[in-house]
This record gives sequence, structure tokens and C-alpha cells, in this order.
Amino acid sequence: MNTLDGNTRPVFSVVIPVWNEQEVIPVLYERLVQTMDSTGESWEVIFVNDGSRDRSLELLTDLSRRDPRVKVLNFSRNFGHQIAITAGFDYAEGDAVIVMDADLQDPPEVLLRMIEKWREGYDVAYAVRTKRVGETKFKLWTASAFYRLIRYIADVDIPLDAGDFRLMDRKVVLAMRQLREKNRFMRGLSSWVGFKQVAVEYERAARYAGETKYPLRKMLRLANNAITSFSHVPLQLAMYTGFFFAGLAGLGIVIAVVLRLFGHDTLTGQATTLVSVLFLGGIQLIFLGIIGEYLGRIYDEVKNRPLYLIADAIGFDAPVAPNSVTPDSLRTRQRDGQSSHVQLAERLPASKV
Repeated sequence: MNTLDGNTRPVFSVVIPVWNEQEVIPVLYERLVQTMDSTGESWEVIFVNDGSRDRSLELLTDLSRRDPRVKVLNFSRNFGHQIAITAGFDYAEGDAVIVMDADLQDPPEVLLRMIEKWREGYDVAYAVRTKRVGETKFKLWTASAFYRLIRYIADVDIPLDAGDFRLMDRKVVLAMRQLREKNRFMRGLSSWVGFKQVAVEYERAARYAGETKYPLRKMLRLANNAITSFSHVPLQLAMYTGFFFAGLAGLGIVIAVVLRLFGHDTLTGQATTLVSVLFLGGIQLIFLGIIGEYLGRIYDEVKNRPLYLIADAIGFDAPVAPNSVTPDSLRTRQRDGQSSHVQLAERLPASKV
């Protein structure tokens, strides 16, 4: 596929965030090459090194030297999994962009079924886990509870048991590039942009090697970002709770006045008063914290810092001006003999080296 400037663009781009995955990278590369070569189309893979402290960057650099389809973005520090996916989107050139994890829990072979759905005309093919191998009962229960909670309270329809493993058409990626919020929940953003989407079921494998890169602390942070980014329910809950306790207090005053009018002593007791004050004080602090979370996100947006910084961009053909916008109009993609035109503005990434 040729771009407007005459350069050849791959049909598929695969984006893989990497953080301390030196044991997995060689096997991941071999399985990915075998899978993508079987499509008969041109492709590239963009590994986003998210501040790894092991030999991941060394291994990826060596792969890029041996295989020009392998490209590496090396962050200046660890910016997080969701930001790494964002950077991959910014640099991806393919007509379709695939996101997968590096730990081989997302089997590369599933990509072929996603590609088949894309060729049928779907803009997004997201993978839904029917089974999760090698994960604790606690992890399974908390993940299930989170997906059902966010689906219930979110402003958009976020599929159950679907992670970041998915394929997106280029026009979807161009739409995603316009969403530059700092606290990111990529699977929620994918649902927010819309387009024609379909599920692809698969069994999630156990990690090939190493330990999970998403411990409970990071899972809670991701859940917090998801809820505060896609729902106003926590704020509404604070308001409704305030109305409830205000009504309860008003009812208590009425009861106390009625009892007094009929000669009964009003309710007394320091213990009751102390418990009530502590309970209401705790409720107030909880909701102040919730409001603080939303205010903190506003503060992050106002600072307007870049989402990430690139220390090295390895294997890319030419430098690109930072934060520039270039028309991506009239690009033609062939699907089973039919062509379609994309006429969206393309936001280009920070400078490539």
C-alpha cells in the first residue's frame, strides 16, 4: 500500500507493549512471524519498551537489525501499559492495527480470526476471554466483578471480559489518536469511538514465563481510571447519599418534636451522638476523596504534559515532525475486491530517530 508521499505502508501493524519480558521476546517473535507471514500481506511490528530494566531493549534492538519489519519505541522511563499502546497507535502505519500483550497470554494465532473479521468489513475485532488459564481464583473473581461493574455504570457499552487484545481499522486508530486524555482506559476509548465492532472468543493462556506485570495495585489503578473516565455515578452517588442523610436528619427532627409535644423526653446519649458524627464524617471524607479523584484528573489535563517521551525510535524510515497533522485523505484499502476511502486527519507522533 502506498501513502500520499510515495512510501510503502504495511497492511498490518502489530503494537506490543514490553516491560521486562526478556524471557518471552524470542518465542513471541517466532510465533508472530509465523502467524503474520501466513496472511500473505505486508506487516510491521512495533514493540514499545516501557522502561524495561532487563535485556528487553537489547533483544528488541537486535531483532530490528535483523528484520526491518521490527520497529522499537524506547520510552525515556516507565509511562504505563495504556500509554505504551497509545504510542504504538501514534507510530503505526498499517491499514489495520493489532494490539496484543508480550507475555503470550494473547496467542498470536488468534490474530488470523481477527483479520478474517476485518476482511468481512468489521472495523474493530476485540478478543473475549472464554477461559483464563493460570490465574488465581481471586484474580478471576475481581476481574469478573470489575467488568460487570464498569459495564453497569459506564456511559458507553464496554464488552464483558474483553481486554486490550484487538484489531482496529485505520480509521478507528485515527479517531483514537485524537483522544489525548492523560488517564487512559484504552478498551473504554475503543468503545467510545464506536464503528462496527465484533467479538472473537478465545481461551487466554498462562504466561509463557515470568510473573504478571499487573499486580493488585495496578489493577486497582486501572479500575479507578476506568470508572472515573467513563462514569459520573460516583459523583451522583455522593449527591444521592447527601439527600438520603439530609432526609433522615429531617425525619429525626420531626420525631423529636412530636415526642416532645406529647411529653416524652427527646433521644439522648453521648454514645449515639458520637457514633452518628463519626459515621457521617466518614461518609463525607469518602465522597471528598471521590470528588478529589475527578479534580485530580482535571489538574492532569490542565498541565497539558505530553503523554510520553521517546528516548529512541529504532527501525523507522524517516523522522516525523512532532505534533503535526497531515491529511490522511483518499487512502484506499482493498477488502475482497472492494475499496473504501478514509478521509480523516492523521495526528503524527513525536520525532522519530
